[in-house]
Amino acid sequence: MSLPITRKSDFGLIGLAVMGQNLVLNVESRGFQVSVFNRTTATTDEFVAAHSDKKLVGAHTLVDFVQSLATPRKIQIMVKAGGPVDTVIEQLIPLLDQGDIIIDGGNSLYTDTERRDAYLSEKGLRFIGAGVSGGEEGARKGPSIMPGGPLSTWDVMKPIFESISAKVDGEPCVTHIGPGGAGHYVKMIHNGIEYGDMQLICEAYNIFKSAGFTAAELGEVFSSWNSGDLESYLIQITAEIFKQIDPETGKALVDLILDTAGQKGTGKWTIMNAVENTVVISTINAAVEARILSSMKDKRVAASTELQGPTASITGEKAVLVKKVHDALFASKIISYAQGLDLIKTMGAEKNWGLDLGKIAAIWRGGCIIRARFLNDITDAYRSNPELSNLMLAPFFTKLLNEFQQNWREVVSLATLNGIPVPAFSASLGYYDSYRAAVLPANLLQAQRDFFGAHTYERTDKPRGQFFHTNWPDVIG
Repeated sequence: MSLPITRKSDFGLIGLAVMGQNLVLNVESRGFQVSVFNRTTATTDEFVAAHSDKKLVGAHTLVDFVQSLATPRKIQIMVKAGGPVDTVIEQLIPLLDQGDIIIDGGNSLYTDTERRDAYLSEKGLRFIGAGVSGGEEGARKGPSIMPGGPLSTWDVMKPIFESISAKVDGEPCVTHIGPGGAGHYVKMIHNGIEYGDMQLICEAYNIFKSAGFTAAELGEVFSSWNSGDLESYLIQITAEIFKQIDPETGKALVDLILDTAGQKGTGKWTIMNAVENTVVISTINAAVEARILSSMKDKRVAASTELQGPTASITGEKAVLVKKVHDALFASKIISYAQGLDLIKTMGAEKNWGLDLGKIAAIWRGGCIIRARFLNDITDAYRSNPELSNLMLAPFFTKLLNEFQQNWREVVSLATLNGIPVPAFSASLGYYDSYRAAVLPANLLQAQRDFFGAHTYERTDKPRGQFFHTNWPDVIG
């Protein structure tokens, strides 16, 4: 059904799930007219009818949808990653004109984005892979947006993207990330950091719970933290979660939620990419594995009756424990961001994307799930030294890590002695200690490799680059 309109729309969106609907309302609120299409026409009609005072144009067919848009057409797809995105693109291609722009705003794998970019470019169409972070609230009020694609295409989309994004100190939380799949790649690593951050918070909670803290007490602890140097979206919502009471039972809702976590794949993609680029992201890896282990509920319950360990018994002043866990959490969070940014830097160099870590950190300061006060300090660190080899070595973060490392160790030790699993805390501390170690036991590892495989080794008393092999004794037979 073609709807009468007085002018062509400035922007079009396909896929009216929660994120899509809120993005549409965001774009419209900035003064743009928006055309919308959904595979289920009833969804389109209901959405437009519910917002009859808005500059929205609903269409029942893709033909009508495309014809309602001003050229060059700007069409954002908000559908499930993978095959559904390809399907919509194929349906759009014959309806579009040279120079029209398709934007994939979902969580697509960056290699899919690169494939689509090359494919559409051959047809004279332009493509943007734009990571969008912020959830439902961010989509409506202002997300962090990570667009990748040709700079000339970014110039066309810049007015809309900058107007709908979150703002921090007057700066929009969007920037041109780089060519091809760079935008979706950075969003993927953003999600990996998010995995690490969330798991670390959960481990802090587990320690507190074992020490007898109630949900109400934890609500106060996290609210206090959110007023200080740990201020972040995830800390803020965690405080609210602890305060939520289940109306049916009158108990804290968090205590009634089953301990099995889901995931949509971006964490796994991040780990696979890190392996391909030989970059250590042990905190993120531990977080992904923790989600996998959580899903093994029945096996864990069975094992709990067979495998022995200590009964958690944490005593002492709660205020002292709160301070120690604060320091361990902050230090570990720094490691999660450091690992993610190291992977972005490595991949950017490998792909010649020209990524600017200062700009990337800056657009994460608002709108997105990992937004946090200390992203201002991360932004400053990379703006001061774009060649910074690792975030831990920025003076601000070196000082914090040196200050927090003792409490960090005590928290990991306390958890271990009490049988409380803290895989992300432990992995973060292990990364820190390994990175700062002038000497590691890899000399023995190289000797082992040379023994069984003649892989050779370098010597401490010879110049680097010279390799040696020993005729080891025969131990077989």
